[in-house]
Amino acid sequence: MVRSCERRIPAWVYVGTLLLSLYLHSITVGGAALKPDVALENGATVLNHSMSLVQRMETLLAMGNGSDITLRVQTINTDEVKVIQAHTLVLTLQSDVFEELLLSHNTSTLVLRETPDCAAVFDKFVRYLYCGDISVRLDQAIPLHKLASKYHVWGLQQGLTQYMTQHLSSDSPTGHVVGWYQYAMQTGDLALRDSCLQYLSWNLSSVLQSGEWGSISEDLLLSLLQRSDLILQSELELYEALEAWISQNQPASLTVESALRAVRYGMIPPQHLFRLQKQSPLMLKYYESVRELLYLAFQFHSASPIQLAKYFDVNCSIFTPRNYLSSSWGSPWVINNPTRDDRSFSFQTQLGPSGHDSSKRVTWNALFSPRWLPLSVRSTYTEMGAMQPTRTDGGRPRIIVTPATSSPDFAGVSFQKTVIVMARQQGKVVVRHVYNFHQSTEEAGDFLVDADLQRRVSEYLIDSSLYLHIVVKPLYHTLVVARK
Repeated sequence: MVRSCERRIPAWVYVGTLLLSLYLHSITVGGAALKPDVALENGATVLNHSMSLVQRMETLLAMGNGSDITLRVQTINTDEVKVIQAHTLVLTLQSDVFEELLLSHNTSTLVLRETPDCAAVFDKFVRYLYCGDISVRLDQAIPLHKLASKYHVWGLQQGLTQYMTQHLSSDSPTGHVVGWYQYAMQTGDLALRDSCLQYLSWNLSSVLQSGEWGSISEDLLLSLLQRSDLILQSELELYEALEAWISQNQPASLTVESALRAVRYGMIPPQHLFRLQKQSPLMLKYYESVRELLYLAFQFHSASPIQLAKYFDVNCSIFTPRNYLSSSWGSPWVINNPTRDDRSFSFQTQLGPSGHDSSKRVTWNALFSPRWLPLSVRSTYTEMGAMQPTRTDGGRPRIIVTPATSSPDFAGVSFQKTVIVMARQQGKVVVRHVYNFHQSTEEAGDFLVDADLQRRVSEYLIDSSLYLHIVVKPLYHTLVVARK
Protein backbone atom coordinates (compact mmCIF):
# COMPACT_ATOMS: atom_id res chain seq x y z
CA MET A 1 0.00 0.00 0.00
CA VAL A 2 1.45 3.27 -1.03
CA ARG A 3 0.98 6.13 1.39
CA SER A 4 0.19 9.46 -0.09
CA CYS A 5 2.81 12.17 0.37
CA GLU A 6 0.32 14.98 -0.34
CA ARG A 7 -0.32 17.49 2.43
CA ARG A 8 -3.07 20.09 2.57
CA ILE A 9 -1.79 23.62 2.00
CA PRO A 10 -2.77 25.92 4.92
CA ALA A 11 -5.34 28.54 3.94
CA TRP A 12 -3.15 31.46 4.96
CA VAL A 13 -0.47 30.22 2.57
CA TYR A 14 -3.02 29.86 -0.22
CA VAL A 15 -4.48 33.34 0.23
CA GLY A 16 -1.12 34.93 0.94
CA THR A 17 0.39 33.42 -2.20
CA LEU A 18 -2.54 34.72 -4.25
CA LEU A 19 -2.14 38.23 -2.90
CA LEU A 20 1.62 38.23 -3.39
CA SER A 21 1.48 36.89 -6.95
CA LEU A 22 -1.12 39.42 -7.98
CA TYR A 23 0.81 42.24 -6.36
CA LEU A 24 3.99 41.31 -8.21
CA HIS A 25 2.04 40.90 -11.43
CA SER A 26 0.55 44.37 -11.06
CA ILE A 27 3.98 46.07 -11.03
CA THR A 28 5.72 44.04 -13.72
CA VAL A 29 7.00 45.96 -16.73
CA GLY A 30 8.65 44.18 -19.66
CA GLY A 31 8.92 40.93 -17.70
CA ALA A 32 10.81 42.45 -14.78
CA ALA A 33 9.34 43.05 -11.36
CA LEU A 34 9.88 46.64 -10.23
CA LYS A 35 9.03 48.46 -7.04
CA PRO A 36 6.41 51.17 -7.64
CA ASP A 37 8.65 54.01 -6.44
CA VAL A 38 11.58 52.81 -8.56
CA ALA A 39 9.33 52.54 -11.61
CA LEU A 40 8.12 56.10 -11.16
CA GLU A 41 11.61 57.48 -10.56
CA ASN A 42 12.91 55.85 -13.75
CA GLY A 43 9.99 57.11 -15.82
CA ALA A 44 8.67 53.58 -16.34
CA THR A 45 4.97 52.77 -16.62
CA VAL A 46 3.16 51.16 -13.72
CA LEU A 47 0.62 48.59 -14.85
CA ASN A 48 -2.35 48.43 -12.49
CA HIS A 49 -4.10 45.06 -12.28
CA SER A 50 -5.91 45.77 -9.03
CA MET A 51 -9.26 44.98 -10.64
CA SER A 52 -7.93 41.55 -11.50
CA LEU A 53 -7.02 41.10 -7.86
CA VAL A 54 -10.52 42.12 -6.78
CA GLN A 55 -12.09 39.68 -9.23
CA ARG A 56 -9.91 36.80 -8.03
CA MET A 57 -10.63 37.62 -4.40
CA GLU A 58 -14.35 37.63 -5.17
CA THR A 59 -13.98 34.24 -6.88
CA LEU A 60 -12.02 32.99 -3.87
CA LEU A 61 -14.91 33.91 -1.59
CA ALA A 62 -17.57 32.50 -3.92
CA MET A 63 -15.82 29.18 -4.52
CA GLY A 64 -14.45 28.79 -1.00
CA ASN A 65 -11.03 27.65 -2.30
CA GLY A 66 -8.61 27.15 0.60
CA SER A 67 -11.26 28.10 3.16
CA ASP A 68 -10.18 27.43 6.73
CA ILE A 69 -13.13 28.93 8.63
CA THR A 70 -16.89 28.53 8.29
CA LEU A 71 -19.04 31.43 9.41
CA ARG A 72 -22.47 30.33 10.66
CA VAL A 73 -24.61 33.46 10.83
CA GLN A 74 -27.66 32.75 12.99
CA THR A 75 -30.59 35.15 12.86
CA ILE A 76 -31.67 36.00 16.41
CA ASN A 77 -35.05 34.56 17.47
CA THR A 78 -35.34 32.44 14.30
CA ASP A 79 -34.02 29.13 12.95
CA GLU A 80 -32.49 30.82 9.91
CA VAL A 81 -28.78 30.16 9.41
CA LYS A 82 -26.50 31.53 6.70
CA VAL A 83 -23.24 29.65 6.01
CA ILE A 84 -20.22 31.41 4.51
CA GLN A 85 -16.86 29.76 3.70
CA ALA A 86 -14.18 32.31 4.55
CA HIS A 87 -10.44 32.72 5.14
CA THR A 88 -8.88 33.63 8.45
CA LEU A 89 -6.18 35.76 6.87
CA VAL A 90 -8.64 38.04 5.10
CA LEU A 91 -10.95 38.43 8.11
CA THR A 92 -8.14 39.24 10.53
CA LEU A 93 -6.51 41.70 8.13
CA GLN A 94 -9.74 43.67 7.86
CA SER A 95 -11.12 43.49 11.40
CA ASP A 96 -9.45 43.37 14.80
CA VAL A 97 -12.73 42.02 16.20
CA PHE A 98 -12.54 39.03 13.87
CA GLU A 99 -8.87 38.66 14.79
CA GLU A 100 -9.72 38.42 18.49
CA LEU A 101 -12.61 36.02 17.86
CA LEU A 102 -10.50 33.70 15.70
CA LEU A 103 -7.46 33.72 17.98
CA SER A 104 -9.59 32.44 20.84
CA HIS A 105 -11.41 29.92 18.62
CA ASN A 106 -10.29 26.30 18.35
CA THR A 107 -12.72 24.90 15.77
CA SER A 108 -13.17 25.50 12.08
CA THR A 109 -16.67 26.95 12.59
CA LEU A 110 -17.42 30.40 14.03
CA VAL A 111 -21.00 31.02 15.12
CA LEU A 112 -22.20 34.63 14.87
CA ARG A 113 -25.58 35.85 16.11
CA GLU A 114 -27.06 38.82 14.26
CA THR A 115 -30.36 40.67 14.16
CA PRO A 116 -32.58 39.94 11.14
CA ASP A 117 -31.64 43.14 9.30
CA CYS A 118 -27.91 42.55 9.81
CA ALA A 119 -28.10 38.85 8.96
CA ALA A 120 -29.82 39.71 5.67
CA VAL A 121 -26.80 41.74 4.49
CA PHE A 122 -24.00 39.79 6.17
CA ASP A 123 -22.82 38.14 2.94
CA LYS A 124 -22.64 41.61 1.35
CA PHE A 125 -20.59 42.78 4.35
CA VAL A 126 -18.15 39.87 4.06
CA ARG A 127 -17.76 40.49 0.34
CA TYR A 128 -16.63 44.04 1.17
CA LEU A 129 -13.86 42.57 3.34
CA TYR A 130 -12.60 40.67 0.29
CA CYS A 131 -13.19 43.17 -2.49
CA GLY A 132 -13.22 46.61 -0.87
CA ASP A 133 -16.40 47.76 -2.68
CA ILE A 134 -20.08 47.41 -1.93
CA SER A 135 -23.44 48.29 -3.46
CA VAL A 136 -25.86 49.88 -1.02
CA ARG A 137 -29.61 50.47 -1.05
CA LEU A 138 -31.28 52.99 1.22
CA ASP A 139 -32.80 50.27 3.40
CA GLN A 140 -29.43 48.52 3.77
CA ALA A 141 -27.46 51.51 5.04
CA ILE A 142 -28.26 51.09 8.75
CA PRO A 143 -27.67 47.31 9.05
CA LEU A 144 -24.40 47.61 7.13
CA HIS A 145 -23.38 50.52 9.36
CA LYS A 146 -24.18 48.37 12.41
CA LEU A 147 -21.96 45.55 11.12
CA ALA A 148 -19.14 47.93 10.23
CA SER A 149 -19.30 49.40 13.73
CA LYS A 150 -19.58 46.03 15.48
CA TYR A 151 -16.58 44.50 13.68
CA HIS A 152 -14.52 47.73 13.60
CA VAL A 153 -14.38 48.10 9.84
CA TRP A 154 -13.90 51.84 10.11
CA GLY A 155 -13.47 52.64 6.42
CA LEU A 156 -16.84 51.09 5.62
CA GLN A 157 -18.46 52.81 8.60
CA GLN A 158 -17.25 56.23 7.48
CA GLY A 159 -18.24 55.53 3.89
CA LEU A 160 -21.77 54.60 4.94
CA THR A 161 -22.11 57.75 7.06
CA GLN A 162 -21.10 59.78 4.02
CA TYR A 163 -23.52 57.80 1.83
CA MET A 164 -26.42 58.57 4.17
CA THR A 165 -25.49 62.26 4.37
CA GLN A 166 -25.45 62.48 0.57
CA HIS A 167 -28.70 60.53 0.00
CA LEU A 168 -31.08 62.30 2.36
CA SER A 169 -33.14 63.53 -0.59
CA SER A 170 -33.45 60.15 -2.34
CA ASP A 171 -36.95 58.82 -2.84
CA SER A 172 -38.04 55.81 -0.80
CA PRO A 173 -41.49 54.26 -0.33
CA THR A 174 -41.82 55.04 3.38
CA GLY A 175 -39.06 57.58 3.87
CA HIS A 176 -35.67 57.04 5.47
CA VAL A 177 -34.40 60.33 6.91
CA VAL A 178 -36.36 59.97 10.16
CA GLY A 179 -35.05 56.43 10.63
CA TRP A 180 -31.49 57.57 9.98
CA TYR A 181 -31.94 60.41 12.48
CA GLN A 182 -33.13 58.00 15.18
CA TYR A 183 -30.21 55.66 14.43
CA ALA A 184 -27.75 58.56 14.64
CA MET A 185 -29.21 59.51 18.04
CA GLN A 186 -28.80 55.93 19.29
CA THR A 187 -25.21 55.62 18.12
CA GLY A 188 -24.09 59.14 18.97
CA ASP A 189 -23.23 59.99 15.37
CA LEU A 190 -23.51 63.76 15.71
CA ALA A 191 -22.59 64.57 12.11
CA LEU A 192 -25.32 62.31 10.70
CA ARG A 193 -27.82 63.52 13.30
CA ASP A 194 -27.24 67.17 12.43
CA SER A 195 -27.41 66.47 8.69
CA CYS A 196 -30.77 64.71 9.07
CA LEU A 197 -32.15 67.44 11.33
CA GLN A 198 -31.06 70.16 8.91
CA TYR A 199 -32.61 68.34 5.94
CA LEU A 200 -35.92 67.91 7.78
CA SER A 201 -35.93 71.57 8.87
CA TRP A 202 -35.04 73.00 5.47
CA ASN A 203 -37.45 70.81 3.50
CA LEU A 204 -40.27 70.61 6.00
CA SER A 205 -43.08 71.39 3.54
CA SER A 206 -42.28 68.32 1.45
CA VAL A 207 -41.76 66.22 4.59
CA LEU A 208 -45.19 67.26 5.89
CA GLN A 209 -46.77 65.95 2.68
CA SER A 210 -44.92 62.61 2.81
CA GLY A 211 -45.67 59.37 4.63
CA GLU A 212 -42.53 59.95 6.67
CA TRP A 213 -44.15 62.71 8.72
CA GLY A 214 -46.30 60.24 10.64
CA SER A 215 -43.22 58.24 11.71
CA ILE A 216 -41.51 61.16 13.44
CA SER A 217 -40.91 60.46 17.12
CA GLU A 218 -42.23 62.69 19.89
CA ASP A 219 -38.75 63.97 20.75
CA LEU A 220 -37.97 64.83 17.13
CA LEU A 221 -41.35 66.51 16.69
CA LEU A 222 -40.84 68.75 19.74
CA SER A 223 -37.29 69.51 18.64
CA LEU A 224 -38.47 70.65 15.20
CA LEU A 225 -41.28 72.80 16.64
CA GLN A 226 -38.75 74.83 18.63
CA ARG A 227 -36.74 75.85 15.57
CA SER A 228 -36.99 79.23 13.82
CA ASP A 229 -35.18 78.03 10.69
CA LEU A 230 -37.99 75.75 9.51
CA ILE A 231 -38.77 76.31 5.84
CA LEU A 232 -42.46 75.81 5.04
CA GLN A 233 -45.39 77.62 3.50
CA SER A 234 -46.96 79.02 6.64
CA GLU A 235 -47.50 78.42 10.35
CA LEU A 236 -51.02 77.26 9.53
CA GLU A 237 -49.54 74.47 7.39
CA LEU A 238 -47.50 73.38 10.41
CA TYR A 239 -50.54 73.38 12.71
CA GLU A 240 -52.59 71.26 10.30
CA ALA A 241 -49.71 68.79 9.93
CA LEU A 242 -49.36 68.63 13.72
CA GLU A 243 -53.06 67.88 14.00
CA ALA A 244 -52.67 65.00 11.52
CA TRP A 245 -49.62 63.64 13.40
CA ILE A 246 -51.47 63.67 16.71
CA SER A 247 -54.49 61.96 15.17
CA GLN A 248 -52.25 59.20 13.76
CA ASN A 249 -49.95 58.64 16.75
CA GLN A 250 -52.28 59.34 19.68
CA PRO A 251 -49.52 60.53 22.04
CA ALA A 252 -49.94 61.28 25.74
CA SER A 253 -51.77 64.48 26.69
CA LEU A 254 -48.57 66.05 28.01
CA THR A 255 -46.91 65.64 24.60
CA VAL A 256 -49.93 67.13 22.82
CA GLU A 257 -49.95 70.14 25.11
CA SER A 258 -46.20 70.71 24.67
CA ALA A 259 -46.56 70.50 20.89
CA LEU A 260 -49.55 72.84 20.75
CA ARG A 261 -47.78 75.40 22.92
CA ALA A 262 -44.84 75.40 20.49
CA VAL A 263 -47.06 76.61 17.62
CA ARG A 264 -46.46 80.30 16.87
CA TYR A 265 -50.06 81.50 16.85
CA GLY A 266 -49.02 85.11 16.34
CA MET A 267 -47.88 84.11 12.85
CA ILE A 268 -51.34 82.81 11.90
CA PRO A 269 -53.78 85.44 10.52
CA PRO A 270 -56.74 86.11 12.86
CA GLN A 271 -59.36 84.80 10.44
CA HIS A 272 -57.65 81.40 10.51
CA LEU A 273 -57.27 81.53 14.29
CA PHE A 274 -61.02 82.04 14.64
CA ARG A 275 -61.65 79.01 12.42
CA LEU A 276 -59.23 76.82 14.38
CA GLN A 277 -60.74 77.92 17.66
CA LYS A 278 -64.24 76.87 16.60
CA GLN A 279 -63.70 74.04 14.09
CA SER A 280 -60.46 72.22 14.91
CA PRO A 281 -61.23 69.05 16.97
CA LEU A 282 -57.74 69.21 18.45
CA MET A 283 -58.12 72.84 19.48
CA LEU A 284 -61.56 72.20 20.95
CA LYS A 285 -60.17 69.38 23.08
CA TYR A 286 -57.05 71.19 24.31
CA TYR A 287 -58.28 74.78 24.22
CA GLU A 288 -57.56 75.43 27.91
CA SER A 289 -53.90 74.48 27.40
CA VAL A 290 -53.33 77.23 24.83
CA ARG A 291 -56.04 79.75 25.70
CA GLU A 292 -53.62 82.43 26.95
CA LEU A 293 -51.45 81.99 23.83
CA LEU A 294 -54.47 82.50 21.57
CA TYR A 295 -55.52 85.54 23.60
CA LEU A 296 -52.01 86.98 23.23
CA ALA A 297 -52.08 86.29 19.48
CA PHE A 298 -55.41 88.12 19.09
CA GLN A 299 -54.00 91.06 21.04
CA PHE A 300 -50.96 91.02 18.79
CA HIS A 301 -53.11 91.18 15.67
CA SER A 302 -55.43 93.92 16.93
CA ALA A 303 -53.01 96.44 18.43
CA SER A 304 -50.17 98.47 17.05
CA PRO A 305 -46.89 96.56 17.50
CA ILE A 306 -45.39 99.68 19.07
CA GLN A 307 -48.17 99.77 21.66
CA LEU A 308 -47.91 96.03 22.25
CA ALA A 309 -44.14 96.29 22.74
CA LYS A 310 -44.67 98.69 25.66
CA TYR A 311 -46.41 96.03 27.72
CA PHE A 312 -45.34 92.63 26.39
CA ASP A 313 -42.09 90.89 25.62
CA VAL A 314 -42.31 90.70 21.84
CA ASN A 315 -38.96 88.93 21.57
CA CYS A 316 -40.49 85.58 22.53
CA SER A 317 -41.04 82.80 20.02
CA ILE A 318 -44.77 83.40 19.45
CA PHE A 319 -43.85 86.68 17.71
CA THR A 320 -40.82 85.30 15.83
CA PRO A 321 -41.42 84.20 12.21
CA ARG A 322 -39.98 81.06 10.71
CA ASN A 323 -38.84 80.92 7.06
CA TYR A 324 -42.27 81.10 5.40
CA LEU A 325 -42.46 80.67 1.61
CA SER A 326 -45.88 82.29 1.12
CA SER A 327 -45.99 85.50 -0.91
CA SER A 328 -46.55 87.73 2.14
CA TRP A 329 -43.04 86.98 3.34
CA GLY A 330 -40.93 87.02 0.19
CA SER A 331 -40.57 85.84 -3.35
CA PRO A 332 -38.83 83.23 -5.51
CA TRP A 333 -36.18 84.45 -7.94
CA VAL A 334 -34.85 82.34 -10.82
CA ILE A 335 -31.64 83.71 -12.36
CA ASN A 336 -30.89 82.25 -15.79
CA ASN A 337 -27.23 82.06 -16.79
CA PRO A 338 -26.09 83.48 -13.44
CA THR A 339 -22.48 84.04 -14.57
CA ARG A 340 -23.48 86.44 -17.38
CA ASP A 341 -24.04 89.84 -15.74
CA ASP A 342 -25.62 91.67 -12.80
CA ARG A 343 -29.36 91.27 -12.19
CA SER A 344 -31.88 93.21 -10.16
CA PHE A 345 -35.28 92.26 -8.85
CA SER A 346 -38.03 93.96 -6.84
CA PHE A 347 -40.69 92.38 -4.64
CA GLN A 348 -43.02 93.30 -1.81
CA THR A 349 -43.65 91.84 1.62
CA GLN A 350 -46.09 92.58 4.40
CA LEU A 351 -44.59 95.06 6.89
CA GLY A 352 -45.12 92.59 9.71
CA PRO A 353 -47.11 89.51 10.74
CA SER A 354 -49.45 91.57 12.91
CA GLY A 355 -52.96 92.00 11.56
CA HIS A 356 -52.49 95.70 12.31
CA ASP A 357 -49.85 95.76 9.54
CA SER A 358 -51.62 93.44 7.10
CA SER A 359 -52.35 96.23 4.62
CA LYS A 360 -48.87 97.78 4.78
CA ARG A 361 -46.27 96.72 2.26
CA VAL A 362 -42.52 97.12 2.02
CA THR A 363 -40.86 97.15 -1.40
CA TRP A 364 -37.45 95.49 -1.55
CA ASN A 365 -34.73 95.72 -4.17
CA ALA A 366 -32.44 92.74 -4.67
CA LEU A 367 -29.20 92.90 -6.64
CA PHE A 368 -27.29 89.81 -7.71
CA SER A 369 -23.79 90.05 -9.11
CA PRO A 370 -21.79 87.02 -10.28
CA ARG A 371 -18.45 88.82 -9.86
CA TRP A 372 -18.88 91.53 -7.24
CA LEU A 373 -15.72 93.43 -6.32
CA PRO A 374 -14.73 95.56 -3.32
CA LEU A 375 -14.94 99.30 -3.96
CA SER A 376 -11.16 99.63 -3.74
CA VAL A 377 -10.61 97.50 -6.84
CA ARG A 378 -13.57 98.52 -8.99
CA SER A 379 -13.27 100.46 -12.24
CA THR A 380 -12.29 104.12 -11.86
CA TYR A 381 -12.39 107.14 -14.16
CA THR A 382 -9.17 108.77 -15.36
CA GLU A 383 -8.68 112.54 -15.68
CA MET A 384 -9.76 112.27 -19.35
CA GLY A 385 -13.02 110.65 -18.30
CA ALA A 386 -12.16 107.23 -19.68
CA MET A 387 -13.12 104.16 -17.70
CA GLN A 388 -10.12 102.20 -16.46
CA PRO A 389 -10.71 98.46 -16.95
CA THR A 390 -10.69 96.37 -13.80
CA ARG A 391 -9.82 92.68 -13.53
CA THR A 392 -12.69 90.63 -12.20
CA ASP A 393 -10.82 87.41 -11.55
CA GLY A 394 -11.12 87.93 -7.80
CA GLY A 395 -14.87 88.60 -7.83
CA ARG A 396 -17.40 86.18 -6.42
CA PRO A 397 -21.20 85.94 -6.34
CA ARG A 398 -22.89 88.52 -4.10
CA ILE A 399 -26.47 89.41 -3.28
CA ILE A 400 -27.74 92.64 -1.72
CA VAL A 401 -31.29 93.17 -0.42
CA THR A 402 -32.37 96.69 0.60
CA PRO A 403 -35.72 98.42 1.22
CA ALA A 404 -36.73 100.76 -1.60
CA THR A 405 -38.10 103.36 0.86
CA SER A 406 -38.11 104.13 4.56
CA SER A 407 -41.18 104.71 6.69
CA PRO A 408 -42.10 105.74 10.25
CA ASP A 409 -43.84 102.37 10.43
CA PHE A 410 -40.39 100.75 10.57
CA ALA A 411 -40.02 101.99 14.18
CA GLY A 412 -39.57 99.05 16.52
CA VAL A 413 -39.16 96.61 13.60
CA SER A 414 -35.97 95.09 12.24
CA PHE A 415 -35.78 92.77 9.27
CA GLN A 416 -33.88 89.53 9.00
CA LYS A 417 -33.27 88.62 5.36
CA THR A 418 -32.90 84.99 4.38
CA VAL A 419 -31.79 83.77 0.96
CA ILE A 420 -32.66 80.15 0.23
CA VAL A 421 -30.75 78.38 -2.53
CA MET A 422 -32.45 75.40 -4.16
CA ALA A 423 -30.71 72.52 -5.92
CA ARG A 424 -31.55 69.17 -7.50
CA GLN A 425 -30.33 66.12 -5.62
CA GLN A 426 -31.19 62.55 -6.61
CA GLY A 427 -33.74 64.01 -9.04
CA LYS A 428 -35.55 66.05 -6.37
CA VAL A 429 -35.47 69.82 -5.85
CA VAL A 430 -34.35 70.50 -2.28
CA VAL A 431 -32.85 73.33 -0.24
CA ARG A 432 -29.10 73.38 -0.83
CA HIS A 433 -28.12 76.25 1.44
CA VAL A 434 -29.59 79.04 3.58
CA TYR A 435 -27.94 82.43 4.08
CA ASN A 436 -29.10 84.85 6.81
CA PHE A 437 -28.26 88.51 7.25
CA HIS A 438 -29.90 91.31 9.23
CA GLN A 439 -31.16 94.82 8.64
CA SER A 440 -27.85 96.40 9.59
CA THR A 441 -26.15 94.38 6.87
CA GLU A 442 -27.22 94.72 3.25
CA GLU A 443 -25.69 91.47 2.09
CA ALA A 444 -24.68 87.97 3.15
CA GLY A 445 -20.90 87.99 3.31
CA ASP A 446 -20.51 84.28 2.66
CA PHE A 447 -23.09 84.04 -0.11
CA LEU A 448 -22.19 81.16 -2.49
CA VAL A 449 -18.57 81.47 -1.40
CA ASP A 450 -17.91 77.81 -2.24
CA ALA A 451 -20.09 77.64 -5.36
CA ASP A 452 -18.66 77.20 -8.84
CA LEU A 453 -21.35 78.74 -11.02
CA GLN A 454 -19.15 78.47 -14.12
CA ARG A 455 -19.83 74.74 -14.34
CA ARG A 456 -23.11 73.92 -16.05
CA VAL A 457 -23.41 70.87 -13.80
CA SER A 458 -22.72 72.86 -10.63
CA GLU A 459 -24.57 71.42 -7.64
CA TYR A 460 -25.91 74.93 -6.97
CA LEU A 461 -27.66 75.17 -10.36
CA ILE A 462 -30.84 73.64 -11.78
CA ASP A 463 -30.75 73.43 -15.57
CA SER A 464 -28.01 76.10 -15.62
CA SER A 465 -30.15 78.49 -13.54
CA LEU A 466 -29.82 79.69 -9.97
CA TYR A 467 -33.04 79.11 -8.02
CA LEU A 468 -33.41 81.45 -5.04
CA HIS A 469 -36.17 82.32 -2.63
CA ILE A 470 -35.78 85.53 -0.61
CA VAL A 471 -37.61 85.66 2.73
CA VAL A 472 -37.91 88.84 4.83
CA LYS A 473 -38.69 88.19 8.50
CA PRO A 474 -39.89 91.26 10.51
CA LEU A 475 -38.79 91.11 14.14
CA TYR A 476 -40.41 93.35 16.77
CA HIS A 477 -38.45 94.76 19.70
CA THR A 478 -39.56 95.83 23.13
CA LEU A 479 -39.33 99.63 23.25
CA VAL A 480 -40.62 100.79 26.63
CA VAL A 481 -41.20 98.84 29.81
CA ALA A 482 -44.51 99.93 31.30
CA ARG A 483 -44.58 100.91 34.95
CA LYS A 484 -46.50 98.61 37.21
